[in-house]
Amino acid sequence: MRRARQIFSLLVYLLVGLVLFPSAGHGGGIALYEVGPSQTGLASAGWASRAADASTLFTNPAGMTRLRKSELLTGIQPLYTNLDFSPDSRTTTAGPSGDTQNWLPTGNLYYVHSISPDLKAGIGVLGYFGLSQDYGESWVGRYYVKSNALQGLTVQPSVAYKVTDKLSLGAGLNAMYGSLEQETAINNVGEARPDGELKIEDDTWGFGANLGLLYELDKKTRFGINYLSEVKLEFSDTPRFTGVGPVLLAALRARGLTTADIDLSVWVPQMAMLSVYHQLTNQWGIMGDVGWQDWSRFGKVDVSVNSNNPTSLTTDLNFKDTWHFALGAQYQVSQPWLLFFGASYDTSPVKAGDRSVALPMGETYRFGTGTQYKLKEHLLLNFAYEMTWLGTLKVNQTRGPLAGTVAGEYDDAAIHAFQLALQYQF
Repeated sequence: MRRARQIFSLLVYLLVGLVLFPSAGHGGGIALYEVGPSQTGLASAGWASRAADASTLFTNPAGMTRLRKSELLTGIQPLYTNLDFSPDSRTTTAGPSGDTQNWLPTGNLYYVHSISPDLKAGIGVLGYFGLSQDYGESWVGRYYVKSNALQGLTVQPSVAYKVTDKLSLGAGLNAMYGSLEQETAINNVGEARPDGELKIEDDTWGFGANLGLLYELDKKTRFGINYLSEVKLEFSDTPRFTGVGPVLLAALRARGLTTADIDLSVWVPQMAMLSVYHQLTNQWGIMGDVGWQDWSRFGKVDVSVNSNNPTSLTTDLNFKDTWHFALGAQYQVSQPWLLFFGASYDTSPVKAGDRSVALPMGETYRFGTGTQYKLKEHLLLNFAYEMTWLGTLKVNQTRGPLAGTVAGEYDDAAIHAFQLALQYQF
């Protein structure tokens, strides 16, 4: 009983700590696969089929039936973003180039309880969706965005049942707490004033389903299917204007743009993943994924003031669905040491001509590696590293005389993820 209370207390402290973490992602791709050490080190390969630790609660709830014991998995994951924008001669606004190099603290927590050999239940706290950018007050694209934070923190209770010796089913409730904050400069040209500012912010809850199926063809081969439904985050806010000149402010008021709420709803994309895992030998295992994400319903809008007589503060973004492919392998070096590595590729959700400095997304390559070390019989230490490579992202945006043109490219855009996690089985 005392041990149970200690474990419960530890869970509470860890949950509180993770909720206080900013669930930040990055501007180069805001749907994250880095939700645990194996997903980071394998670049997501084996997402729905590996089912080797408690993080399967999210990547495929049905995989919890493969855990013979109750398990706690918790980790910290700092992300380092390198997104440097270099303007070219087409840019009409003076100012420094954009530099969004920064460290973002993230983390995750999973607990799976073994009710019986065939019935498992658990809860996870993680962030798999979000971005965070801060370009500074005077950068060349400030009339499109100065800072932008869209973050989602998921709390997911899940249950799984082994229907037959080969088939397991699982389901979870994706309860996501979302927050949105964006600041954009306003050009007071012709009014002999410094820039004004438009700010919006809101937070809300959204809900979705996480469904999984795991089929074990034999002891060496298994297939997994994971479906994560979309989550609607219904952001809405009345814009706050500061430092706006009287002529422009009068035009905004005449259009009702200073008092009307802006609909900023976001559909966190639904996704489907098909995975396979095969144990080649006692030491080698290989795995792969094919996935799809529904970015065409994403729905986020850019918010800015584009002209002296604006009719709207929003501009729709043209997104399209994406495809995901991954391959990975693991190697049991010795009894305490397990190595794993993988690579993946995601198609771009946006054409180059539609790319925005508020969401500089493109095709994405991931390369990961990691290791697991058994400290004690029931205690394992995991470390993983992954580089997300976006290469060169070209931008050419023009939106009216006040916003002007911002054109150039993000050079060698990349995100580096480090994961350190403890895995305790009891």
